[in-house]
Amino acid sequence: MLTRDTRDPATRSRLLFTLLALALLWPGIHFSELDLSVLVASDSQSEMGRFVSAFWPPAHGEAFIELLLQATLQTLAIATAGMALALLLAVPASLLASRALSLSAASRAGHPSYWGQLLRWPVRGLLIFLRSVPEIVWALLFVRAVGLGPTAGVLAIAITYSGMLGKVYAEIFESVDQRPAHALLQSGSGRLTAFCYGILPNVAAELLSYTVYRWECAIRASVVMGFVGAGGLGQQIDLSLRMFAGGEVASLLLTFLVLVLLADQLSRLLRWRLA
Repeated sequence: MLTRDTRDPATRSRLLFTLLALALLWPGIHFSELDLSVLVASDSQSEMGRFVSAFWPPAHGEAFIELLLQATLQTLAIATAGMALALLLAVPASLLASRALSLSAASRAGHPSYWGQLLRWPVRGLLIFLRSVPEIVWALLFVRAVGLGPTAGVLAIAITYSGMLGKVYAEIFESVDQRPAHALLQSGSGRLTAFCYGILPNVAAELLSYTVYRWECAIRASVVMGFVGAGGLGQQIDLSLRMFAGGEVASLLLTFLVLVLLADQLSRLLRWRLA
């Protein structure tokens, strides 16, 4: 009589994968010098308690609310202006880095020629360089170059996010059916026409969704860059922390939380409308 084997055939591979993950995790914890015992130390708990207790009540004076509103608008302006500048570079760079509009690929069943690939490598290398350096590092460099203020934050977001947007846009262009664009190219249409009618209708929703997501990330990044003097809510949080003004820090953090929630809801709304 045949009996059914109830053992999971993937048990051994899962066990080996778990052991490998633990073996790789331990050196990471060791070299990062992670020490969780400081969180339960009595001195740390008392100091954290005093720090958090200073957050209540949040500051709500008329002068501070006016300053808070100005910092919030500046944060939004930094993120929006940085994204606008990033798009100016990302859109043409993504078209050059993608093989979706390659003339050689259109005539060779989607496979670009060697020279076509070679010409795209410098553009892809530029996008890799732009996105490999974090925006906080660019902000530090621009603060030294142009001084304190939102200009450094705008330029930092523009450079880093142009690399991110350009890479993802190029991949999105290549992920859809390229035959309509190739047919337009072979019939004598220009690349801009082939893009507008052969590629863009299929990727518009995904492009907009990713762009709004990156704008949300830019809002968070602009706050972080404020700690190095790039303006906005981050710079005001840094100043309030230096003055041990816990109530002001609480109000600033709550404002930042509301800002991110509103950006997330806007992103959800746009994705729902375009679905």
